[in-house]
Amino acid sequence: MNHLFTPENSALLLIDHQVGTMKLIKNLPLEQVERNTLALAKAAKILDLPVIFTSSQEERIQGPLMPALREILPEAFDARVKRAGIVNAWNDTNFREAVEVAGRRNLIMAGVTTDVCLVFPSINAVQDGYQVQAVMDASGSPFDLSEEMSRRRMEKGGVVLTATNTIIAELAQDWSKPAGSQLIQLLFQDVLPAIQ
Repeated sequence: MNHLFTPENSALLLIDHQVGTMKLIKNLPLEQVERNTLALAKAAKILDLPVIFTSSQEERIQGPLMPALREILPEAFDARVKRAGIVNAWNDTNFREAVEVAGRRNLIMAGVTTDVCLVFPSINAVQDGYQVQAVMDASGSPFDLSEEMSRRRMEKGGVVLTATNTIIAELAQDWSKPAGSQLIQLLFQDVLPAIQ
């Protein structure tokens, strides 16, 4: 099994980045999570990665997906898997089918909230033979304790925890290539300014 995540073997799965659920994030600044989520979407577009969005009960308190995701990836946005209420996206037949159709064994996942929407599908995907990297700074939880417990549980379940800049660098492989040049520009414009 090839452990390196590349544009040829990876897909991006963004779970429940909805305007209502995003407001539940308290362990990280909301703006940082939003910025990193959009950076992942932009990187996926640059690299032509398969992207699967899913949402839960958009018409209720969770609300619609972040509108900016539609601007970046309109086709993936329109094809999003709308779950009627299934907590674990991996248990939703339409979501699983979308992952299978993508045909990639390496899954880059982020979810809001980490402690409900990301922990379960990431572990289940590993159990089903996928390699999973969970992007922790494009995810978040209402409580530090629940975030920490979810991270421990994911790691114990074989999920690799990562950050936006790390996974983008892994996918880029070479900054001097055309895609690498676009990705490093993306990092410096969208991700790294947050720490300056």
